[in-house]
Amino acid sequence: MTVNWGILGTANIALTRTIPFMAQVACARAHAIASRSLEKSKRAAADLNIPKAYGSYEALLDDAEIDAVYIPLPNNLHREWSIRAMEAGKHVLCEKPMSLLPEDVRAVIEVRDRTGKHIEEGFGYKNHPQWDKIDELLAADAIGTPLAAHGVLAMRFMNPDDIRNSPELGGGATYDLGSYAISAATMIFKRPPRRVLGVMEHDPDLKIDRLSTAILDYGDAHATFTVSTQGGASAWATHQQFSVLGSHGWLRCDFPYAQARPTACHLFVGDLESYGGFETQKFEFPAVSQYGLEIERFSRHLLGEKVRTWELEDALLTLTIIRELFASARGDCWRDIRI
Repeated sequence: MTVNWGILGTANIALTRTIPFMAQVACARAHAIASRSLEKSKRAAADLNIPKAYGSYEALLDDAEIDAVYIPLPNNLHREWSIRAMEAGKHVLCEKPMSLLPEDVRAVIEVRDRTGKHIEEGFGYKNHPQWDKIDELLAADAIGTPLAAHGVLAMRFMNPDDIRNSPELGGGATYDLGSYAISAATMIFKRPPRRVLGVMEHDPDLKIDRLSTAILDYGDAHATFTVSTQGGASAWATHQQFSVLGSHGWLRCDFPYAQARPTACHLFVGDLESYGGFETQKFEFPAVSQYGLEIERFSRHLLGEKVRTWELEDALLTLTIIRELFASARGDCWRDIRI
């Protein structure tokens, strides 16, 4: 059996990452693509061997043959089109972050519960095998109780026309990159922090936060991260670091989050006998497409197979933390987290 996918929009992430690898997934098929420009959708369909092209998002949602919709639209459109897709009878995979505000996520959750459709926030990194290994190591008490997590993500987004440089569209370091670090902290601690503290430096012209640092206080554990949209290398991918300090060990990843191109990577683990940053174990992972794995896992779930899924309540937590980090930075104070 095969899940027929419709793609809302012709964003670069869809055309260069998700759709090409969807073609390699046996249980998934790119059935249609839509754009507000029929010419643009026809061109994308021809380039990617997609059978149908539509000149509006509404027309795609009216296609009864489509089972699931992938939404790579700008952040400020995620709420509207996730809701409209579910009300049209489609399951939804929506790119991160799920929206701009916690209230948006609550509205989407209400429609999910009412329609019974499956919807997830599209964090491709969660599907990488290194995160399965991290879960396995933590469950086996390999590094003891997690005490702290540290993340860094940086890339130079210098084009003023890039949507990541638009505050109105959910641009800036915290929304675009900080959402990864917050999501990863939730993957480790599996609960909300009690309070958060944020410090932000803004681009005077673009008005987005271009350098942001945060502390998430879990009471008996902490997470910290620094993200920048005008720092690091000018390569095709972000500079990334992620590590976890445990009560009797540690772990560290060299390419933990989004991989724009499938790339071999490593997970390093230290135990009670390790010293400095030298590992006592190293796990190697071959290059895989996180986006292809995401589509495969999601499709298998729709076909009734028992696979891991992530609920939108995680997205609600992420957006709540982001909202409070902005409030913290404005007020120069700690902010409590209430879900």
